[in-house]
Amino acid sequence: MRPERVTQMLQQWSSGDREAAERVLPLVYDELRRMASRQLRKASGAPTLQSTAIVHEVYLRLSQEGGLQWPSRGHFFAFSAHLMRRILVEHARRRNRAKRGGGQVPVPLEEADERGELALSRNLDLLSLDEALTRLEALDPRKASVVELRFFSGLSLEETALELGVSSETVGREWRRARAWLYEALSSAEGGESPSPPR
Repeated sequence: MRPERVTQMLQQWSSGDREAAERVLPLVYDELRRMASRQLRKASGAPTLQSTAIVHEVYLRLSQEGGLQWPSRGHFFAFSAHLMRRILVEHARRRNRAKRGGGQVPVPLEEADERGELALSRNLDLLSLDEALTRLEALDPRKASVVELRFFSGLSLEETALELGVSSETVGREWRRARAWLYEALSSAEGGESPSPPR
């Protein structure tokens, strides 16, 4: 099916058409599973979750939300990636509570860059990354979106540019600056300091 038809059904879903939601899910299901699988590979501390369960949880949350607008497939997948991030973070928090604060979830950020040239060269705990990304989102929403699409959704620079409606060069620049800021934020957090706003 053409992307335009999927977008049309997503817009009908946005307008409250529950039948459109039922019709569109099979059309986006495989891509949502691929996104969930990529996130699970990076969140290696979440072996009890399966990509199918994450997709079903995403669909449940989307169905319960009111007033969501999907002007394009990109908006839908970006929001779905955000929900997947929330689900993984909630799962990590529950596991940590069950272990009474133990058990970090390592996330190798270098996997997000095809060339492996990330400024972030160490493994990170998913909860720390989420906290830093939440702070970045408050300071610079577009940089946070780039990280979410590149790292959590696994999109290429070109795909991210298409989803955000900007050039690949802009995404590349934002990606480099966001990684540098996250590295500083995560390093500063260990010393109790806050990094400067990203440039």
